[in-house]
Amino acid sequence: MVKQHDPSGAPGADIRAGRLDRAGYATNFAAAVPDLDQQAALVEANRCYFCYDAPCIEACPTGIDIPGFIRKIATENTAGAALRIYEQNIFGGSCARVCPTEILCEQSCVRNAEEGKPIPIGLLQRYATDHGTPANQHPFGRAAATGRRIAVVGGGPAGLACAHRLAMHGHAVTVFEAKPALGGLNSYGVAEYKVPHGYAGREIDFVLGIGGITVETGKALGRDIRLEDLRRGFDAVFLGLGLGGVKALDCDGENLQGVMNAVDYIADLRQVKDFSKLPVGRRVVVIGGGNTAIDIAIQSKRLGAEEVTLVYRRGAAAMSATGHEQAFAQENGVVIRHWARPLRLEGAGGALRQAVFEYTRLDSAGRLQGTGETFALAADMLFKAIGQTFVPDPVREDGRDLLVLKDGRIAADTDGRTSLDGVWAGGDCVAGGQDLTVAAVEGGKRAAEAIDRVLRKKAAA
Repeated sequence: MVKQHDPSGAPGADIRAGRLDRAGYATNFAAAVPDLDQQAALVEANRCYFCYDAPCIEACPTGIDIPGFIRKIATENTAGAALRIYEQNIFGGSCARVCPTEILCEQSCVRNAEEGKPIPIGLLQRYATDHGTPANQHPFGRAAATGRRIAVVGGGPAGLACAHRLAMHGHAVTVFEAKPALGGLNSYGVAEYKVPHGYAGREIDFVLGIGGITVETGKALGRDIRLEDLRRGFDAVFLGLGLGGVKALDCDGENLQGVMNAVDYIADLRQVKDFSKLPVGRRVVVIGGGNTAIDIAIQSKRLGAEEVTLVYRRGAAAMSATGHEQAFAQENGVVIRHWARPLRLEGAGGALRQAVFEYTRLDSAGRLQGTGETFALAADMLFKAIGQTFVPDPVREDGRDLLVLKDGRIAADTDGRTSLDGVWAGGDCVAGGQDLTVAAVEGGKRAAEAIDRVLRKKAAA
């Protein structure tokens, strides 16, 4: 957990909890984008052309029939709209909240060519799943029991999507999750104002509602369970391990009090029940250019930080966070500074006091280099958000890799099949992935279909 610092004048004193009143926290951590009401949803749905061979479907990693579900909204069949979404993406509710629709389905909408205003597909998907999901019954039934057992390692979107689809096919699934709760990034890593923790929990309960899925939390691969034991005890194994490592800055002062990993702090924020108990600095610096950097910067501001500055080593176009996310950060009072990299972190009494940066530029070959010119930012809290890495230890034994790795992640084909017989993988832990929730869901779903085909072929042989 994040440690609260001494509220006295000692080093680190500018990091404290309770910067806002209760109403302030409630306002700041409400959903960032308001829901569509029924009238607005009908108006937007009726703007859709319901295209044949719709480009928005091609742009959706899970292949949702977008015109199909929007047409059902237009005819006030909200339950049918939700079902159409869940047929391809059982996490359609959370994906509607976190998916970068502005660069996927909405960017491909033909309405852009006419008026520069696409159909708000993400908001309509959110409306359908919020209002059309059955309250007391699961929308899908299970096929007859096959007698086959599959182990799913990792209870994030990839693992749970895989487990759900396998359960639909009649297989018995056991999900092993290292953390105390399921959900992966939806529970531990996504900004609270995007997917409130209560929503993430309800969605997980909905996914598990199909039945046939046993959950064992607090079980980490390599620590509590071994891959070879799973291969012997189950008919197939799916690995949805995510990315457990965080890249270091590799500069002096990285161990000062007040310097921390953004993902760890967000995980604390996602689990805390009272935001007033979570300490935050008065002057916060964030280093990085992705969604995690944007999320921690905005949430620091919403926790009551007076100054939040995000620093990225290249220009805005090179940031992996979308232009929409960058603009949203600035609207929330975050200052974004480009073309600078950290040189050293300086402190007093073991606590961070300032971060020193060097301006950067591209040389004639397009390589990043320092200019020699520096500047300093006063800071009592600094978040590292320069990327996460796959930790291969769980898939190593006696100093050797149990399966083939590629570019630091698990090598797998388009169906998620790894180099190890009977083992599939999906989500962020797989090489070449998009590191998107919606892509993780698709990876889990696709692997489940492949596993089902293999098991049925074996049964028929």
